[in-house]
Amino acid sequence: MSLSRITLSSGCSIELTELRMSSTYGGMLEGYPCKPINDMKVRGLQQRAERAFPSMPVHLVPPSREYPDQTAGAFGPVEVLPSVACIGTFRSTAVAPELDPVLHRSALAVVWFQSVSTVPSGEDADLALRGIHWEELAQDHEL
Repeated sequence: MSLSRITLSSGCSIELTELRMSSTYGGMLEGYPCKPINDMKVRGLQQRAERAFPSMPVHLVPPSREYPDQTAGAFGPVEVLPSVACIGTFRSTAVAPELDPVLHRSALAVVWFQSVSTVPSGEDADLALRGIHWEELAQDHEL
């Protein structure tokens, strides 16, 4: 059973089968959000997904970055990522048309950031998430 279904911009329908959410800046005790910190957070989340799902490809949806304050500190200007870091696994029908649709599915682990802690669903999911090129990124497997 899936958590939700998302219709990608390409028209492909994918099912969210697992979702892990965390606060982007949870546990940050000192310093401020800036490019070096954010780059580490993005890399770390992608590596966490790769370790958690070694049998499927992992795709990072590049996060939006905001610059609310133009004053620069020791590590450059303030740069803010969306507040919720997400790792999700998705599945759909097989990508390769020659595969038996009863015996095969495609899967992809996705890393993304979003501003709210809701399960992405339908055509209301973030545009960057809906823009995934499923046919190029997902991997077919036998059930």
